[in-house]
Amino acid sequence: MNARIEAGAPPRSPSSLRPMTGNEAIARGAWEAGVAVAAAYPGTPSTEILESLATYPAHDLHAQWSTNEKVALDVAIGASFAGSRALAAMKHVGLNVAADAYMSQAYIGANGGLVIAVADDPGIHSSQNEQDSRFYGQFGAVPVLEPCDAQEALEFTRMAFDLSERFDTIVIVRTTTRLSHTRSTVQVGGRTEHASRGFNETPSKNVMIPAHARGRHLAILEREQRLREYLRESPINRWEKGDPAYGVITAGTCYPYVREVLPRASVLKLGASWPLSPDLLRDLRVGAAGVLCRGARN
Repeated sequence: MNARIEAGAPPRSPSSLRPMTGNEAIARGAWEAGVAVAAAYPGTPSTEILESLATYPAHDLHAQWSTNEKVALDVAIGASFAGSRALAAMKHVGLNVAADAYMSQAYIGANGGLVIAVADDPGIHSSQNEQDSRFYGQFGAVPVLEPCDAQEALEFTRMAFDLSERFDTIVIVRTTTRLSHTRSTVQVGGRTEHASRGFNETPSKNVMIPAHARGRHLAILEREQRLREYLRESPINRWEKGDPAYGVITAGTCYPYVREVLPRASVLKLGASWPLSPDLLRDLRVGAAGVLCRGARN
């Protein structure tokens, strides 16, 4: 499959339908969003994200394997500091390795859009353990986007860069083994170039000594509230009204299973599992029976 499309091509057309895995779609979304630097450390189920990005023209972006996941995130952070859009990709245990850089950067925020694509491995198909990376979003007070299929993987990755720059934050795009490796039809578009935003020389924001971190702590709490309000109205969190007798709250790859098994249920589909507005949950009116499908097993 040729993953390239000319930047001047129409953004959407029937001829732009392509079969893609979730990992390939994340890569495509990053390319379309104008990513300039991508770095990763290989590990199933995330490996193909960078492998796919490396097939795009070298004059569009720099793609590199790094010594480990922390180095990959540091490379992406450096590009973001310089004002360019950057992606770091890793599996769930790799986010543990990158956690030190991640937590500091969660306070600093992002200049150029900064996205971490994390692939969890429910069922431990190829990993040392089973983890849920959504807790890192809550831990660092950064948004977590959860696509349910390859089409959303592309679209949510594009959106992640816009969110990152709009709200001055890292954004996590969480995938799982099932989504990473399942192939489906995706509508692709052209690349949107973004000029470098330049370096923002603000030591009180960029250097997390304690005196600066205390002020930034308040800033990220305020940012999280603004994100919560924004995502409350975002169409990626979708309330699908059905039978009022029972309802399902679901996210990620659980959503298509829910729709297949319970076609008449009322469904709250979460495209962003963090930060979560309590108002979204109140809107799901259920009767005596309610079902919660977390999405962690897929």
